[in-house]
Amino acid sequence: MKRARGQQPIINILSVDVEECFHATEVSGSGNGYPEARPAVEAQTRHVLELFERHRISATFFMLGMVAEKHPRLVREIAKQGHEIGCHSYAHSLVYDLTPQEFRQDTIRAVRCIEDACGLTPRTYRAPSYSITAKSLWALEILVELGFTHDSSIYPIRHDRYGIPGFGRHAQRYETPAGPICEVPIATAQLSSNRLVPVGGGGYLRLLPYCYTAAGVRRINASEGQPACLYFHPWELDPDQPRLTSSLVSTLRTYRGLRTMTGKIERLLSDFAFGPLTAVHPIEEPALALVR
Repeated sequence: MKRARGQQPIINILSVDVEECFHATEVSGSGNGYPEARPAVEAQTRHVLELFERHRISATFFMLGMVAEKHPRLVREIAKQGHEIGCHSYAHSLVYDLTPQEFRQDTIRAVRCIEDACGLTPRTYRAPSYSITAKSLWALEILVELGFTHDSSIYPIRHDRYGIPGFGRHAQRYETPAGPICEVPIATAQLSSNRLVPVGGGGYLRLLPYCYTAAGVRRINASEGQPACLYFHPWELDPDQPRLTSSLVSTLRTYRGLRTMTGKIERLLSDFAFGPLTAVHPIEEPALALVR
């Protein structure tokens, strides 16, 4: 990205949702997955770590508790390389499909698995498939009660599975009855007063030309002076993973663009500056104790 001489680049947020390919919502809802799928998250995530090391990038890795439980050495390796460890739930259940008590127990279990794996307590959270929506905002209060300082679960767009249209597009202090939490939405670009487009990575980066995402990030950085929060999954860089979806829409959403994804990530890492979530938005208040 071209910059004026002496101008410091905006540090964007790079995050990785660490899960197996069969945890993806499009797959888990198809009735396929666990019996046939071969665990591949270790190799896929190490590929990501190699990319980041080559570009000297630090990021936030949102760990699925189930992955941390089965692959503790991988979690330790991520932490040892200087990346931030976050929580991505235990079993990749959609938040709005859970009761508040089920969500609390799922989160506590995930935190314990992560702590057991690497000795670190995550303070950042991301819901599976951005499933903190208008009908599950109660989850933010529970996250505060459990000691989380940051959440990145809200996508301020309209989608058939997730999103809160009209929610603030940039990091903000969100007040809950239990206290505040820093909510960091996934990146969107404002094209007009009533037109918003998603540019946060993931499927949008896989399915669309690289210039679409790059232009969106540049617009957020240059026109608004704000960092963009981007994400992807390790399985999105693996074109050889098994095909487990059962519908045409799910297949397109999950597998299209896999062969070009590594190259797109490489270009992002070259074109923009990135850091982990809490480095871009530091913790301003002490975390509460984890309630168990």
